[in-house]
Amino acid sequence: MTSAPLPLHLSSRISAAGLEPESLSQLVRAAVLEDLGGGADVTTAATIGPERTDTGELLVKEPGVVAGLLVAEIVFWHVGSGDLTVAAGSLEGQQVVPGTVVLTVSGPTYRLLTAERVALNFVRHLSGVATLTRRFVDAVAGTDAVILDTRKTTPLLRALEKYAVRCGGGTNHRMSLSDMALIKDNHVLAAGGVRPAMQRVRAAAAGVPIEIEVTSLAMAREAVDAGADRLLLDNMTPAQMAECVAAVGDQADLEASGGITLDSVRAIAESGVDFISVGALTHSAPNLDVSLDLRG
Repeated sequence: MTSAPLPLHLSSRISAAGLEPESLSQLVRAAVLEDLGGGADVTTAATIGPERTDTGELLVKEPGVVAGLLVAEIVFWHVGSGDLTVAAGSLEGQQVVPGTVVLTVSGPTYRLLTAERVALNFVRHLSGVATLTRRFVDAVAGTDAVILDTRKTTPLLRALEKYAVRCGGGTNHRMSLSDMALIKDNHVLAAGGVRPAMQRVRAAAAGVPIEIEVTSLAMAREAVDAGADRLLLDNMTPAQMAECVAAVGDQADLEASGGITLDSVRAIAESGVDFISVGALTHSAPNLDVSLDLRG
């Protein structure tokens, strides 16, 4: 397995996708080492000679949105030590049908099969996130609501999962705790109220946008009076959200949150909120069924 820098053409595409090439390369290398367990692929080493070559195809077996092909390329680069040739086409972020070949890889068979599972794990998971995101985006089509992700991501996979959300047509919320102040119920309680919490954040982090979680119309009014940039309408009904939109929607952006599903998201969007944040995009998306098959 190579530890050489990624080739320039691959690094450039990773950067263009809003990802950091070196960090992603290190993550993929760690995933491969985890799978090897400090040794080698004993099954492949025992059954396949080093002289054999093949072409493998990543085949989508159910409808969905593709994401993570860039990551699969990095896997094949590291495991293949430059001996595997990858053709990924331009299907990243595209809706595909069963039977679609989204990537082909050619070269020494033993390297190809050693890389197979890690490459598939990334593609299946990230495509699942992108697919679920697209379903939410489609469900609110025709409204002004924007589908957001959350920080409910797999540790160390946040950048990739949020990339997959973008592939599915969603929009990223905070990438980290430093991007925006989000004052929630525990912050309000600890600070002694909405206004004191707002004042402390303004004093400590001037210029940082402030969002505050509210659970009632009265609390929403209090938050906008204190100068909040955005309100997080937590676990409200669509009717309650519509009341907040009518009362304070011209004074702050309004974001719906809390237990939002595909069955409920349309009614929430029609309440007039600006944003709908859905933790399920990253914490509950089922993997898309993708396999790697050798050409006969």
